[in-house]
Amino acid sequence: MVDGLRPARLTVGIISAGRVGTALGVALERCEHVVVACSAISNESRLRAARRLPDTAVLPVQEVAGRAELLVLAVPDAELGALVSGLAATGAVRPGAIVVHTSGINGIGVLEPLTAQGCIPLAIHPAMTFTGADEDIDRLSDACFGVTAADEIGYAIGQSLVLEIGGEPFRVREDARALYHAALAHAGNHVTTVVLDAVEALRAALRGQELLGQELIVDAPGGLAERIVAPLARASLENALQRGQAALTGPVARGDADSLGRHLQALSETDPELAQAYRANSLRTAERAHAPEEVFEVLQTNGTGQP
Repeated sequence: MVDGLRPARLTVGIISAGRVGTALGVALERCEHVVVACSAISNESRLRAARRLPDTAVLPVQEVAGRAELLVLAVPDAELGALVSGLAATGAVRPGAIVVHTSGINGIGVLEPLTAQGCIPLAIHPAMTFTGADEDIDRLSDACFGVTAADEIGYAIGQSLVLEIGGEPFRVREDARALYHAALAHAGNHVTTVVLDAVEALRAALRGQELLGQELIVDAPGGLAERIVAPLARASLENALQRGQAALTGPVARGDADSLGRHLQALSETDPELAQAYRANSLRTAERAHAPEEVFEVLQTNGTGQP
């Protein structure tokens, strides 16, 4: 780290060996830190730790904490508070240790019991989705990381750690963490839901047809439906990020109420819940596009004249 804020190498402990924790462990080892211990309870976590961090000891939580100069708490949001309270109650964390959690919604307030014992609190959240695949590790070098710290020294440490693994650090205020995390969940999770819904609807539209005299197989993962949707979805995302509001196309942006009504009717016959999701997204799109009144009328009546 710059300015002598820490030694060239840190001993790192990771709680626990999940998708995020092990990916960060590999990234930290690549910049010459040493992951000396991690915790892993489930068989899946133990296998992941053995594969990604083969030289790292798998130990109980308190022993991991006691060995670490940099302690990474990579547990689900709902478990973080109890973990911190337990570590504080046992006095397992070294005074002066850097304690980092990876929760998006929490700032450093959740670390107060350890801060009171002389630890340096940091919230460092990778703005990235993690599936457990090896690509997770490579994606860290292209990711942005939301950093919340108690003071400028804390921010310098957090930003330096992120820069070391190739990421881009940015500051998030303590009181803005929930809004920050909601925005990322909306972008990451809901985009996935919309794309998968679209794939299912397209499969239904293509099912039962023939190709070269044989029935077209559309239900296999990575099949025709995905190949159709992929370039469209990628272009839409790139256009949205590069052109903003001007990226909106389709029947809502054109004010084509008739097409929207037909869409809703077809979707309702296939999957009523999907039709409701389409209607909700279309209403939000109509608001963004300042669509004409007839578009809102169709969307508010399900396209069938019924509310």
